[in-house]
Amino acid sequence: METSGNSHKKQKLSNAPESWGMQRATNVTYQAHHVSRNKRGQAVGTRGGFRGCTVWLTGLSGAGKTTVSMALEEHLVCHGIPCYTLDGDNIRQGLNKNLGFSPEDREENIRRIAEVAKLFADAGLVCIASFISPYSRDRLNARKIHEAAGLPFFEVFVDAPLDVCEQRDVKGLYKRARAGEIRGFTGIDSEYEKPEAPELVLKTDSCSVNESIQQLLDLLQERDIVPVDASYEVKELYVPENKLDLAKADAETLPAIEIGKVDMQWVQVLAEGWATPLNGFMREREYLQCLHFDCLLDGGVINMSVPVVLPVSGADKERLDGCTAVALVYGGWRVAILRNPEFYEHRKEERCARQWGTTSKDHPYIKMVMESGDWLVGGDLQVLDRIYWNDGLDAYRLTPTELKQKFKEMNADAVFAFQLRNPVHNGHALLMQDTQRRLIERGYRRPVLLLHPLGGWTKDDDVPLPWRMRQHAAVLEEGVLDPNSTIVAIFPSPMMYAGPTEVQWHCRARMVAGANFYIVGRDPAGMPHPDTGKDLYEPTHGAKVLTMAPGLISLEIVPFKVAAYNKVKKAMDFYDPKNHGDYDFISGTRMRRMAREDQNPPEGFMAPKAWTVLKEYYKSLEKA
Repeated sequence: METSGNSHKKQKLSNAPESWGMQRATNVTYQAHHVSRNKRGQAVGTRGGFRGCTVWLTGLSGAGKTTVSMALEEHLVCHGIPCYTLDGDNIRQGLNKNLGFSPEDREENIRRIAEVAKLFADAGLVCIASFISPYSRDRLNARKIHEAAGLPFFEVFVDAPLDVCEQRDVKGLYKRARAGEIRGFTGIDSEYEKPEAPELVLKTDSCSVNESIQQLLDLLQERDIVPVDASYEVKELYVPENKLDLAKADAETLPAIEIGKVDMQWVQVLAEGWATPLNGFMREREYLQCLHFDCLLDGGVINMSVPVVLPVSGADKERLDGCTAVALVYGGWRVAILRNPEFYEHRKEERCARQWGTTSKDHPYIKMVMESGDWLVGGDLQVLDRIYWNDGLDAYRLTPTELKQKFKEMNADAVFAFQLRNPVHNGHALLMQDTQRRLIERGYRRPVLLLHPLGGWTKDDDVPLPWRMRQHAAVLEEGVLDPNSTIVAIFPSPMMYAGPTEVQWHCRARMVAGANFYIVGRDPAGMPHPDTGKDLYEPTHGAKVLTMAPGLISLEIVPFKVAAYNKVKKAMDFYDPKNHGDYDFISGTRMRRMAREDQNPPEGFMAPKAWTVLKEYYKSLEKA
């Protein structure tokens, strides 16, 4: 930000270039660090290797330096690469608050910043310096400071024409400069010296923020600062179109394993890339890492808290052991090939004890596990065709890749995901609305909500998916949620009711699809204990675990505020314990009872059309 100045052009300084930042202090000796840069790189961030460097963004006010720098910082940190942005306005409120905008002060401003950036880079961070830095000589000296320390320095010209910057004029400074209220304003009555040979030029008048970030990432990858896998692509397991006929012919000749509906849902999860980077059903090494560490450890720490496995019988194991490939058959159709299968023992009690914290056979998913095969088979999965269920809802079953494209088309700069297996009431809506409001306050311009109901197997007393989708549509139709900033899609995973262990899976799957904020509620993926009827998991632990879980750094967790019906406001409201008597806590059990008995909830609890759908569902049960 520029607020004053004493000259239209930079005056020659009396000091020679060699004396820029001349050493005045005496009796000082540089102290060498005991920790090497390589060692520091192992400790900083979640990805090994020293990545210290400075990315110096220069350009006119309004060119987009701050926007690009903050977006790049967010991307890198979210992918495990330590980074920090030094912004011109921020620095002038602290370290450089005693400097104005005279040529001498501008020079000293950049000298100090260059030295600070060098320290950040030496500490192993990617330091992004976002400064107008209008003079070539100052930028050259900043580069020399880094070169002398053996640290990479990348000059990036954020190039937007003056007229575009004036049209943007977010801070209103050009208008004031044109009116004569600000003297020495760069581009108006003070010179900007364009870089002659920058490492990168960003044409921000013709490319989006995301496109600019990609260009910067390409540069940093080329210079071995950012690993290529830092933003890994979704790994879909569908056979490529040009190899499909050959694969289908091969599948017809292979020995087969019959799989059930839940297994087929896991095939879909794998095929669409929700379990990236898995290549198929887990092999024993992956299974053990998942079961004992809630993570995959080969190639970095990747959160994977639930086993994605295929149980088979002892007879199938004996029949197929030694085969190089087997076909998976569902409903009479050969749907996939499992290459290089690996069989290993399905230790069911141990699995259940670790995944659920109980071995109660009355738990609905544990019951399925206990009744499944005594062996597990892992291997590389090749899925032959896109999976459709032909239930009228396939259009909502968007893959992670398709969701990412949707977010791009909507120009989303933040995506916040809400996972649910129940109908939406206005308390849920209040939290989603509040999250959107807070994101906008933080500077996001186009936050998009991913309303993402679970679409796989659920227990018998849960509201079935088709009815839930009708109810969600009614919520949008009544404007409780904004259809223009909301995507409703179906997450194909089965529900396991494994509490804090499972909620990590729900969260990381949305991360793969491009979400960077995740709303977590009370008792996520929980249920009553089958024997005691009490909560199987402590209701707050899901949210607490997510804030600590490894491998979820590209997501920020949005805790679920307690919402209840405010009898005074006649609306759902965030609970205020000071006015406890004003609130009515309407439980899910009570809500279901009211719907079954054809009663209406208090005004403002749920959108009327959405409530009507819920009542129709319970009436349909009576007819059945």
